[in-house]
Amino acid sequence: MDRKEMEAEVIRRYRQDEEMMILVFAQWCVNRGLDPLDLYGRAYPGQLANPALAHALELTVPKEEAGEVDDDTLLNVLSLYDNADLAFVVSEEIARRKPR
Repeated sequence: MDRKEMEAEVIRRYRQDEEMMILVFAQWCVNRGLDPLDLYGRAYPGQLANPALAHALELTVPKEEAGEVDDDTLLNVLSLYDNADLAFVVSEEIARRKPR
């Protein structure tokens, strides 16, 4: 594999992993009865039309059929992609749910 092919493969894998991160976020929202588009819009008001999120929503399953997505797992995945704004909104939702 030459350098150009290697760079293309790294980019392809990053995008694939990023799509998985978005799917994890979307399923976490579905599992908790939250609207992923609403949360995403709060984090990124200038990016309301996100094709990757729209695609992820097509891949989510009903809460009853889904595996559990732990809060910490989602926050860790978001931090891997330096998605601090979305992690902040998710953290707000977690705080609303947990008694003080």
